[in-house]
Order: sequence, then C-alpha cells, then structure tokens
Amino acid sequence: MKIVIFAGGSGRRLWPISRQKSPKQFEPILGQKSTLQLAVDRVLDRYGAENIFISTNERYEAIVRQQLPGLPPENIIGEPARRDLAAAVGLAMCHLAQAADPDALNDEAVAILWGDNYMDQTPTFLQVMGTAENLLAQKAAQILFIGETPRYANQNLGWLGLGEKQGEVGGRPYYQFDSLTYRPPLDQCQRMFDAKTHVWNTGYFVTTLDFVRSLYQQHQPEMWTGLSVIEAAIGQPHYQETLRQIYPELAATSFDDAILAHVSPEQALVIHGQMGWSDPGTLYALKEAINPIQEANVTQGNVIVEKSTDSLIYNYQTDKLLVAVGLEGVIVVNTEDAVLVVHKDEIPLVKQVVNGLEGTDLELYS
Repeated sequence: MKIVIFAGGSGRRLWPISRQKSPKQFEPILGQKSTLQLAVDRVLDRYGAENIFISTNERYEAIVRQQLPGLPPENIIGEPARRDLAAAVGLAMCHLAQAADPDALNDEAVAILWGDNYMDQTPTFLQVMGTAENLLAQKAAQILFIGETPRYANQNLGWLGLGEKQGEVGGRPYYQFDSLTYRPPLDQCQRMFDAKTHVWNTGYFVTTLDFVRSLYQQHQPEMWTGLSVIEAAIGQPHYQETLRQIYPELAATSFDDAILAHVSPEQALVIHGQMGWSDPGTLYALKEAINPIQEANVTQGNVIVEKSTDSLIYNYQTDKLLVAVGLEGVIVVNTEDAVLVVHKDEIPLVKQVVNGLEGTDLELYS
C-alpha cells in the first residue's frame, strides 16, 4: 500500500508557534520530533520508505528533505501554489498513478494521512490500518474512513456517523458509513458522544487510486482535465513548466466538498480505534491534546503560574521568566519576536489577525 502524508498547510491557527516559514507540522510542538517526522515514523517499518509520499508546498520542500532524509527525493510532491486540498490530493494521485502499473490502478491501495496530527498508540493505529487494507482488498468497500474512538465531546473536530455494524475483523468491528459532520455545536457533540453513534473524524482513509480518480472524473471534470495534463507531463522535461502553468488555475476548494461529499454510504465503511489521536489545530486544541482535563494548565519553558485554570502558557525564551496570575481559559505564547495573549473563545480571530498581516510592513511576523 502507498502512503501519502499531507504537510502543506501554513498552520496559522497555531501562530506564533507556527509560521509561514515553518508551519506546525515541521515544529517539535509535542516532543523532540516534528509531527511530520512522527507521522512517517509510525508507518516507516510497516510500509517502507519507497512507499511513503509527502505532499507539501514547494516552499517547504527543503525542510521536508532535511527532516526526512531517508525518503526518495521523487516521493516529495511539491505544489507551486496553494489551491486547497482538492487540488493537492488530485496532484498526489497523479504522481502515484504515473508510477503505478496501469493494469493495477483498480487494486492499488493508497492511504491518505496528515502530517500535523499527534498519536500515542501506534500499534492500534497500525492494526486499524491493516484491517482497512484487508477490507479494501476483499472489496467490502471502495473507501474506508478511519476514526478515533472519542474520548469526550470535542466541538473542535469533525465527526463520522456510524451506520449499521457490518462485521468484525480480528475482533474489531466495522460499520456502514453514515455521515460527515464538521465541528458541530457542543450540545450536539455531547449527544453524539453519549449515544456512541459517532466517532472523531481523523481525516485518514484507505481507498484505491482508481476510485479516487473516478470521483474526480465524475464530480470535478474541469479540475480533472487540468490534472490529467499535469499527470501526462510527470517525468518529462517540461513537467515543472506544465505544473506552474496549470496548477495555480485549479479551483481552490476543499477535498471534502469536492470529492468526499459525493461518496455514498454503499461505497464506504468506517473503522475506528483508541489510537490516542488528536489534532492540535488550534492553540486550545493543543492544550486539550496534551491534557484533556479542562481545569488543568499546560506550560512549557521558564513559566510560573498562580491561581490560573484551563490555560496554556508557553515561553520559548530561556532568558526570560513568564509569570501568569489569575488566568482562566487564556492562551499565552511568548516567542523571540512575538507575544500572543488570547482567550480560548476568541482563538478563531488569531488566524484572521495573522491573515491581515499579509501585504503590510508586519508580514515578516506571519
């Protein structure tokens, strides 16, 4: 099976830890290695470096090569422009299809993973992946969605709806796919969590090249036309010229809206497990990922905290003491060139503020 790990986002919701020059997937936010390096480590022994591909923005290709020197250079797929995930996934599928046996596209399994997640139960993850691959090989479904067994009612994530149980593999049940719900309100999350009818959507799935390509052909014909021209140029001297000419003109739309919204319940199954998965996509989500106890504080660096709860206090300057007193639900991040103080309820505004730096004298801080 081929593994594609996407690592092209700018991670502005984690500013100032994550910057345009070095987004969150390249930073050691939860340990000594970046989340991208951890993502590759999880699958390296099972699937081999030759079967692992990284999709990223071309401005980050040098960082990827530096952090993952064991991957073949041709397995790093660079996007010349940001066109959202529908175009990025399509480009990755083009590269995999070009390298595959044309007669085997229908059976060429591929797993889509993300380079900015965290996970601490790798054996369970690999077991879930193996089960999904086996079900795909048995033609039980054309796409397998992989979910995380929810630990609490999290409103910062998407949720996968579980349909009827369809069977078990090695004692692990799998279900008919029912629905995708993106960041529902907290009261709805609580109902779904209590009823055990939904699981967290990790964004991971296992499918075949042929199935994904057929969805582009059927539902995104204009994008597919452009991608087909790019695919034909892969490995040719004019590839970069063709890529730079066509890719920036592709529609900027999400993969969920462009492709996954057209997947029918009959085509998909859901399998889930307690993988210890989390998506530290915002600073408060990072706090929840490290310590899900709401009242707890999370700190890093030279920090003193008094009479404070539910806060994340990060200090990246070793020669400065950061003291936080009387905070409740507040995020404080001190870096060498920027300081952020924001209440957890206003975190969505951080990305808006950082976006507003573009084209100004303050863009160097973005």
